[in-house]
Amino acid sequence: MMTRHRPADARENGSCLTWGCLGLAMVAVAALVLGTGTASAERRGRYCSSTATTQFLACWAEVRDDVLSARAICLNVSDDEERAECYEEAEEARVEGQTLCREQRAAREHLCTLVGQGRYDPSFEPEDFEDDFHNLVNPNPYFPLEIGNHWSYESEDESNTVEVLDETKLIEGVTCVVIRDLVSADPESEDTDDWYGQRKNGNVDYCGEEVKDFETFAGDDPMLPELVSIDGSFKAGRDGDRPGTLFLANPYVGATYRQEWSAGNAEDAATVLSTTYGPGNQPELDAFVPEGLAELLCSNHDCVVTRDFTPIEPDVFERKYYARGLGLFLEVKPEDGEVNQLVDCNFDARCASLPTP
Repeated sequence: MMTRHRPADARENGSCLTWGCLGLAMVAVAALVLGTGTASAERRGRYCSSTATTQFLACWAEVRDDVLSARAICLNVSDDEERAECYEEAEEARVEGQTLCREQRAAREHLCTLVGQGRYDPSFEPEDFEDDFHNLVNPNPYFPLEIGNHWSYESEDESNTVEVLDETKLIEGVTCVVIRDLVSADPESEDTDDWYGQRKNGNVDYCGEEVKDFETFAGDDPMLPELVSIDGSFKAGRDGDRPGTLFLANPYVGATYRQEWSAGNAEDAATVLSTTYGPGNQPELDAFVPEGLAELLCSNHDCVVTRDFTPIEPDVFERKYYARGLGLFLEVKPEDGEVNQLVDCNFDARCASLPTP
């Protein structure tokens, strides 16, 4: 009987095993067990939870694939110490990836408790939307989409400009206006076209976005921005992607809604925290709000504050502040105090008095 010899690297690292064969077996067992549970949950009408479980399996499989690819790279590192370090980093990535999969599943399950267990298949019919952004009949006062509107924002590390272009994109028969969103944070930048729909009832829909992330690299000659990612891009009706609600016509405290849904790619959601925010009336929401900004824009105690989050990044959320007639004027990340505030606009007299960051 012939003895089969494993390659040296396979012997050093437990054959295909560190995360090869063993990982495949684990995924197969998990898929069988969880798949049975998913089918049972679906029969009970728990479609949201079933989706969360299925996405967990997809995440687990993606981690497996990424780790196996990383190990393939390690196999081709000649230096023993560098190769050992490569394997160690691949193992750390596996542990981190699996942990994130579990956290994402828990976050998606929590979102299910907020939005319900029904299938997420929102109506997206052309007759429900306005099609002339030069003459909107029922514009949302907290999310003005008039052609030519321009906002500028600044944070400690980046600058951001947003403009409503005189362009539209027809998506599934719905006329969506194009919003150019440019973010600069050297050596990285982001150039995004957002597509927003204005419903006749006043809701603003998120029809999709085309994201282009650029980065410059030291040592390049010439040093020109390179396209490094289009992650986050989605479009209603493409590859199962669904539109979402960006801002409600009649927001109320506790309302939670999906802003987009592209499985594992774009899953933002928001919860309304206040519709009567003003300086001093809700101290917990004053945290990190720049001095003078709330006094200028929310003195009538009619600003809306939302908590925006995504199950894809379970530990990250931000509060967004909206003023009537002006729209978004502040984003705050409470975990680190990062603030992105409005510094200019071209359609509201209050912008001439905005405090500097």
